[in-house]
Parts: sequence; structure tokens; C-alpha cells
Amino acid sequence: MAYRMIKTEGDPILKKKSRTVTEFDERLWTLLDDMKTTLYKAEGVGLAAVQVGVLKRVVVIDVEDDHGFMELVNPEIIESKGVQKESEGCLSFPDKSGVTERPMYVKVKAQDRNGKFFEVDGEGLLGRCFCHEIDHLDGISFVQRLAPGERVHLSKD
Repeated sequence: MAYRMIKTEGDPILKKKSRTVTEFDERLWTLLDDMKTTLYKAEGVGLAAVQVGVLKRVVVIDVEDDHGFMELVNPEIIESKGVQKESEGCLSFPDKSGVTERPMYVKVKAQDRNGKFFEVDGEGLLGRCFCHEIDHLDGISFVQRLAPGERVHLSKD
């Protein structure tokens, strides 16, 4: 498992749409393993493959809840309800945050590393993380999802 460099704001790949995964093989497994290593080293809660320069519909998430570490291949939101307005940041936009408006509850259909379909749901932070990472797969960043009247804030050290 290797650490991969995270693409940051201004890199054109972050605006591209990722491709559906059709091959569930060792290359995918290596990508997933590397993404896990990268996520934990960067101390994030979610990471999309595009953020490490790979245009595949692959996401890893760990919001440190009962779900634990999750791998989602070809994820899609199939249900959502409610609204939450919370501060959000991103590994690809270091030192920036902003209040976004996301669903409170989200149900996602995805495949595991072997291609088996499953569904998972989440509320609060997990629901927001699902939305955030799936947006990355469509070339959308959190700054495009700011709540009305909100703006990006810079972290102060």
C-alpha cells in the first residue's frame, strides 16, 4: 500500500467526470489499498479516486462510526431526505472550508472491490461525506455546493 499525492485546487482533473469501473481486478484492489493509506495519512474522512489522479468511480470513506472503513465502487445516491447545513472541507482544498447544504439522510448503491452490489445508508456526517465524494466523481467540488449566502473561509494557523 502506497501513499498517493492528492491533487489540489487548480488541477484540471478535479473538474473531470470519472469513468464507471468495469474491471474488478488487482489494479482496482491496489488503487483501493493505496487510497486507504492516503486517506489515513492525510487524516481525512473521505477520498475519491479523482483526487489521486485516477478517473474511476471509486471512493473510500471512514467517518469513524459504526460503519468503519468503506470502499464504494460505482456509487450512486438512490435516496435522500432532509437538509443539513454544516461546515465542510476537502483534502483537495487544504485550509479552506465553507457551509454547504446537503441531505441529512442518504442511501447509496455501490459495488465492493469484487463487483458485488450492496446498499448503505448514512445520516449526518456520513450522509454529507457520501454526497461530497460522489460529487468529486462528477467533477464537482464542495465550493460549488455552498449554502445560499455562504462563502469559502480560509483556515487561520
